[in-house]
Amino acid sequence: MAASLLSTLGRSAVGAVAALSALALMAGQQASAQSLIRDAEIEDTLRVYTNPLLEAGGLRPDDVHLYIVNEDSVNAFVARGQNIFVHTGLIMRADTPNEVIGVLAHETGHIVGGHLSRSREAANTAVGPMLISIGLGVLAIAAGAPDAGAALIAGSQAFGMASFVQFTQAQESAADQFGMEALEATGQSGRGLITFFNAQIRPYEFMARRAPPWMMTHPFTSDRVEALRQRVEAASHREAVDTPDNIRRFQFMQAKLIGFIRSEGQVLARYPLRDTSAPARYARAIAYYRVSKFDQARGELEALMAAEPRNAYFQELMGQVLFENGRAAESVAYYRRSLEYAPGQPLLQVNLARALTTAEGRVGSEEALRLLRDVVRKEPDNGFAWREIASARYERGEESLAQLASAEASFSIGDYNSALSFAERARRTLPRNTTDYQRASDIVNFAGNEVRERAERRRS
Repeated sequence: MAASLLSTLGRSAVGAVAALSALALMAGQQASAQSLIRDAEIEDTLRVYTNPLLEAGGLRPDDVHLYIVNEDSVNAFVARGQNIFVHTGLIMRADTPNEVIGVLAHETGHIVGGHLSRSREAANTAVGPMLISIGLGVLAIAAGAPDAGAALIAGSQAFGMASFVQFTQAQESAADQFGMEALEATGQSGRGLITFFNAQIRPYEFMARRAPPWMMTHPFTSDRVEALRQRVEAASHREAVDTPDNIRRFQFMQAKLIGFIRSEGQVLARYPLRDTSAPARYARAIAYYRVSKFDQARGELEALMAAEPRNAYFQELMGQVLFENGRAAESVAYYRRSLEYAPGQPLLQVNLARALTTAEGRVGSEEALRLLRDVVRKEPDNGFAWREIASARYERGEESLAQLASAEASFSIGDYNSALSFAERARRTLPRNTTDYQRASDIVNFAGNEVRERAERRRS
């Protein structure tokens, strides 16, 4: 995405217990090894959509984190506390902003209801019947009834999951109902959630109905839709339409994702040359940039900037196109303007800092470090910022501090072996009794423990 900010879920690997998709038949699915996308514009749009819903549920928006998962499937889920994950496939396939907002309202319902922690309790409770069934099977075999014993052992998963799926189905229904309440409280229609379920999930219900009942962690989509329909038609804001700002944001969010993720041919099929709308030009500019068609990308962006010279994200993209075509010095002005039009945006600060260090070396590194220190103050786990800090430190000849920044970058993504190695090297030459030395020691201790524990788990 913008500034090539793609990362892999490391320390933030999560279990998708509260998945929205009706096809998520088993709890405990892992989102580790999925790639996360960082993009200032898309994150801002999702924030604008989500914050009113969080406030309607009595939550502080700053306490809830939003993540974009680079995955083509239609899904969203809550994991590890107050973290909402949204798949790119969901955003790209939605037809309206209201559909995306409806899904976000549903996920907010999982957080408000504390469903994640309660799911863990329910899963632990489900282990009891499972073990009892296995124990009875063993006793039956010992008593001379091997067929009955084998059946009991084979059915142990069904015994355990039976109570668990009842619990999770109730959670999903509760999250649907909260979603409706939150949409109504924020003056929005719930029809988007119904149309989304009907278009994206209901067509696969015939597959779900063929699964064993004890595997169904979600209610059938048709049942959910009918329950929601009653609430929607009785709501005061059932006829509410998406605001022009929400529609515009949605169109650019989709265009950006399609431009970055789909092939050039797919982008041009969706946004043909005869389409001169701003979202179409945006998608084509990104598609051209990705296949190194510099002149075409620049032409589309210049048309966009002529119409909206103060659009921070048009300026950002032009900076990226220039930077990644070996024109770092030219990119600085565009990155600087993007930050001027969207002040304090961490990802835009990283962009400008990177361009300054690349274009101006040691001279630019001083301003770059000021920007990057502000980023990690706001986002301590921003691995991109830590990597750029390391680059700027090396440029200034500050090798120990560069190694410490590299340790922070590795630590932020859960690469504890590299974090340990960098931190140990930094600690050898950093002055004792300083904050930097103490931080290096903390990383050595924590990362070292993690490395040892993982080694022990592998051995056992």
